[in-house]
Amino acid sequence: MWNPTVDATVIVHPGSDRETSGRIVDDFGEFDAHGVEANSKHISDPARRWAVLTDDGALVFVDTHQLAAAPGTSG
Repeated sequence: MWNPTVDATVIVHPGSDRETSGRIVDDFGEFDAHGVEANSKHISDPARRWAVLTDDGALVFVDTHQLAAAPGTSG
């Protein structure tokens, strides 16, 4: 089974129309992510585990299930 790590080359949103490649730049660790609301106002969505810098220069935040190892990556 493949386990993502910082500096791994990955495919983000594999098999979807948003599929792109990039490199993991930060790991926020496993934790129970919860959205934030105050006085019935939505403040933020739940945090994501991985920060990925895509090959086109975007920074995206995703969970493990939204990643796949890039072709040629061992594991």
